[in-house]
Amino acid sequence: MDLVQVRQHIPAMRHATDVRPIHRGFSADGKYFLYESGGDRPAYVLRTAALRHMERKRGEFDIIRRVYETGVLTSEPILFGTIEPMDICYMILRYVEGEDAADVLPALTSDEQYLIGEQAGRELRLMHEIEAPADLPPWHIHRAAKHNRQYADYRGCGVKLSEEAAIIAFIDEHSALMTDRPNRFQHDDFHPSNLLVHNRRYAGAIDYNRYDWGDPYHDFLKVAYFGREASVPFSIGQIYGYFDGQVPDSFWKLYALYTALIVFPSVTWTLQVVPEQLDSMLERIGVVLEDHRGFRSVVPVWYRP
Repeated sequence: MDLVQVRQHIPAMRHATDVRPIHRGFSADGKYFLYESGGDRPAYVLRTAALRHMERKRGEFDIIRRVYETGVLTSEPILFGTIEPMDICYMILRYVEGEDAADVLPALTSDEQYLIGEQAGRELRLMHEIEAPADLPPWHIHRAAKHNRQYADYRGCGVKLSEEAAIIAFIDEHSALMTDRPNRFQHDDFHPSNLLVHNRRYAGAIDYNRYDWGDPYHDFLKVAYFGREASVPFSIGQIYGYFDGQVPDSFWKLYALYTALIVFPSVTWTLQVVPEQLDSMLERIGVVLEDHRGFRSVVPVWYRP
């Protein structure tokens, strides 16, 4: 989308002076920075998607509004609409100044990384105050059915993990823990590449396109796969901040269960979306298995309170 199209089809953005595409992330959305006169940084973020996804994207826009209204540091939702001649829907969000936390964290001190993680954990807890729609099925039924589908897909993908039997045994032994877990909002992609840091401080969360509903502890599985890789102090801080330093034993069993459940779909997702990164994903899975001693331990070896 160019500046002429923005001004023609989105009159509220008639003051825009420049449009620049955003080249990051794996989302199929079109993403653009919108600038206004006199601004040396973006004023807004424009996201576009095919019109057939309008219902899902409107739901995403609405949930961003609910998250924003809880006081969470995130993009303020400004406008949602459609451009039928272009067969797209769009949302406009206010730009949040900051850099990708995954890029910034390694250059900070351990204390700074920890404090950013602590704030991220507190912000995530605020998000999880949003309750799911009442008509959703119980979490354990929904998640078990999803696991069965994902495991079937993995079995047919042509990749075989040597640890498969141990992972399945762990899942089978602990899956009953999901019974009676709460249904709440899930960001579902909460990790440093979707968090912002500005002036060495936590600045906010972005990218809600994978949002879901279910057990809030499920949002921590990205700690295992991405957070600890970017920064162990950040990851410890996120967990401590979420629980105000009182981490319950029940958390670790569910944390390990959800970490195990995501192993198989991580393989199939990589094959479908970025097959050239399969070796990298298998290495990441190997690290997760080492962290949990082949799932003989629910607390990862890197966690030091």
